[in-house]
Amino acid sequence: MAGTTRTSPDVDGYALAYERAGSGHPVLLLHGWPGDRSDWAAVAGLLAETGTADVVRPDLRGFGESDKHAGGDLAAGGQARSVLALLDELGIGRAVLAGYDVGSRVAQTLAAEHPDRVAALVVAPPLPGAGDRVLAPEAAREFWYQHFHRLELAEQLIDGRPDAVRAHLRHFWDHWSGPGFTVEEERLSRLTEHYALPGAFVASIGWYRSGSGMIARSLAEQPPAARIAGPTTVLWPEHDPLFPRAWSDRLDEWFERVDLRPLDGVGHFSPVEAPEGWAAVLGEVLPGGGAAEGVRG
Repeated sequence: MAGTTRTSPDVDGYALAYERAGSGHPVLLLHGWPGDRSDWAAVAGLLAETGTADVVRPDLRGFGESDKHAGGDLAAGGQARSVLALLDELGIGRAVLAGYDVGSRVAQTLAAEHPDRVAALVVAPPLPGAGDRVLAPEAAREFWYQHFHRLELAEQLIDGRPDAVRAHLRHFWDHWSGPGFTVEEERLSRLTEHYALPGAFVASIGWYRSGSGMIARSLAEQPPAARIAGPTTVLWPEHDPLFPRAWSDRLDEWFERVDLRPLDGVGHFSPVEAPEGWAAVLGEVLPGGGAAEGVRG
């Protein structure tokens, strides 16, 4: 379900494009790499149809129709500042926050730094607690792209080259998704259009170049002195080659109130592959569903 595309205030030189649809309690949906806000289109439609959710879907810094330029703060902290400014602009005091991939890390950052603004958290991997398991041979076979994205070679081979961009994106959408899922050519064409603009691919991988990638973060992380206190639901896909379910064993060290749910039959792109599952859980945590009392617009 599409709303009208709008643009948020400029923060650190980045303005965010976003869509808003539905009415009710605010829900903010944050996408991953290599995607954009359209990753959440089906989930947003299901929520908006219930008449209980005011759904906002932004493109993060460096993605989609949002500002894309290298050299700025594309790490979790910078992304969270833009999301917070968007909430302020829309007059949203507290929102249910959902995210996967890059969006999951941004949502977790916002929940840790501004708990008063997050009524409930619903996230898929990455989650903290993997530790040095990211260095195991089977993990190294999957996370090669994060090393590659930090090289100037990635820019030379891919940036501004539509055919190379499309092939690169197709690899991940094919390899990371669950059995039986095939990325639609229309989706791939739309993503290629955005990612193939000169400088756009480099902006999108600024996340990894900032040190926010899984490997550096997992090796450096330590359980916090204060855990995220708000209600947190973790949806863990069955077939995500990047994040085996065994890595869910330390969630209690980072979250005080965490509910781990298996999301069977799907892979990494779970909002695209299983929108009904996401919409059902988000419906549960909205006010009246139980976990997120006190959300206000």
